[in-house]
Amino acid sequence: MSIEDILAEAKAVVKKVVPDHVEITQIDFEGPVIVIYTKNMEAFAESNDIVRQLAQNLRRRIQVRPDPSVLMKPEDADLVIRELIPKEAQITNIFFEEETGEVQIEALSPGLVIGKHGSLLNEVKRKIGWAPKVVRTPPIPSKTVEDIRAYLRTIQDERQQFLKQIGRRLAREIPPGENYVRITSLGGYRQVGRSATLLNTRESKILIDCGVLISEDNGSPYLNAPEVTPLSSIDAVVITHAHLDHCGLVPALYKYGYDGPVYATPPTRDMMSLLQLDFIKVAMGEARKSPYESSNIRQEVAKTIPLKYGETTDIAPDVRLTFQNAGHIIGSATAHFHIGDGLYNVAMSGDIKFEKTWLFNPAVNKFPRLETLVLESTYGGFHDIQPSRHEAAAQFKNIIGRVLSRGGKVLVPVFAVGRSQEVMLVLEEAMRTGQIPQAPVYLDGMIWEATAIHTAYPEYLNSQLRTQIFQTGENPFLSPMFKRVETSDMRANIIDDVEPCIVLATSGMMSGGPVLEYFKGWGDNPLHALLFVGFQSEGSLGRRIQREAREITLNDRGNPLTLQIKMDVETIDGFSGHSDRLQLLNYVGTMEPRPERVIVNHGEEYKCSDLASSLYKKFGVETRAPMNLETIRLK
Repeated sequence: MSIEDILAEAKAVVKKVVPDHVEITQIDFEGPVIVIYTKNMEAFAESNDIVRQLAQNLRRRIQVRPDPSVLMKPEDADLVIRELIPKEAQITNIFFEEETGEVQIEALSPGLVIGKHGSLLNEVKRKIGWAPKVVRTPPIPSKTVEDIRAYLRTIQDERQQFLKQIGRRLAREIPPGENYVRITSLGGYRQVGRSATLLNTRESKILIDCGVLISEDNGSPYLNAPEVTPLSSIDAVVITHAHLDHCGLVPALYKYGYDGPVYATPPTRDMMSLLQLDFIKVAMGEARKSPYESSNIRQEVAKTIPLKYGETTDIAPDVRLTFQNAGHIIGSATAHFHIGDGLYNVAMSGDIKFEKTWLFNPAVNKFPRLETLVLESTYGGFHDIQPSRHEAAAQFKNIIGRVLSRGGKVLVPVFAVGRSQEVMLVLEEAMRTGQIPQAPVYLDGMIWEATAIHTAYPEYLNSQLRTQIFQTGENPFLSPMFKRVETSDMRANIIDDVEPCIVLATSGMMSGGPVLEYFKGWGDNPLHALLFVGFQSEGSLGRRIQREAREITLNDRGNPLTLQIKMDVETIDGFSGHSDRLQLLNYVGTMEPRPERVIVNHGEEYKCSDLASSLYKKFGVETRAPMNLETIRLK
């Protein structure tokens, strides 16, 4: 069916379903959505049944938007909103989204914006035409979120044209004939790092993740493989989460010819932009050439189509995508692909945590249909049994208390996203309740900004933490014990200071970043401690230190520096955002439906093989642990 046929069908269905008095001004494709513009938004607001019937008949996502002619100019609408809403509501931001006809109103007291039984909000809507959406102001302002919103406002026309182009690509006709489903392992198979997988059918190519191998050479996936060249042949890029080993090279795709959409959750879009910009900054600081420029990150942001958990959308003529919570970091997702008209179903786990953590609910493992699961195995080895979060917290407090009591400093290498925030929660509770001595906790690197992004998306946190932040008013992230390190001079003062303290610093594997400055200053002092709370990949400096290396040569402003390691070196596994072996087995064992095949990736070679073997023996499912560059036909 051509795009003209689809739009003609849509117009016929709209005429049949929508009451005659409702004026429809335009119907068009924008990305994966059929957009219906109307001058009578109230008719759709009064009856959700109309949109439901349209979606069922057309079997596509439907969005109803106000016709631009009924919308007040944003600058005038802004004034009306501020006149109508009482000052006590404390509006902090008003954001007009012309793409959807919505206006987001951020306020410290959202109830006062809404008014009794929604009366004030209805008055706003009646006067300005825009559909108001009220959210609570994030407790910590995020520059990244504000900059992305501002940038998207400046390119609205360009973005709308892009979405219309994508809509037409999605509606292209599929010629008759036998279809097939294959995956090709382009990176992150029998290794941790540079995750990339190609899912392709006869009609479509979908690239899932495009990460970098965080080590001395910053390795790339096999993007020169014939299956993915030229890059312009790829229909869509799907990003499971914002860690650089999964998204670090996405901007490079745009540099070398890709021009299509990126699908990610809203927090993933924002967080990966932050981490990618820092990736460029770190490369410049180490006199290395970055694989892309900031302009490529802007291209990525402009062409990202954000999807919430549970939202199903077409990403190719024969592929539908649904994201489900993966429990790993904020916005992390398991990507479920429905291929063809019931032909086949594949789920890419991404990185998962099948346990409720201080930040997130456990990973979802219930799907409508599933034939093949691609499953991570970071901690899939026979001996990879992690302590519980409760046990990890007790061990953490014990080590922190011991080092602070003897007058030492504790250096915690962390990933800016996920582990940092969990460590912050444990430290805040332990100091507030007197379980460990009072001491300043310094946050160095991108930790503060990453934490701000967490508070900008409270719906992605677990319900207990949301309640604590937004209903009781007790925001642990705003505790005065946390000090943001904003300058190199401040960092130097902390290193030289003799008073006990705790430093959370990036990067988590000690492959670069501010953590190395503290390590150089404190590594040869037995009073202090280095405390690992996250995974250290093979070849990283963190892994070498974990293996009891007691002498390390570092690059110190272009000169070699040999450092004797005399500080305590401790590792706590229970903070990991990855499932351990038992959780991985339980994830598959309780999965509904049980997949016919499990393909294991994202783990060291012996862990991939071990987990694949154990899953086969325990559940009788077909398993594979492919190497990079293997192609497997699934259907």
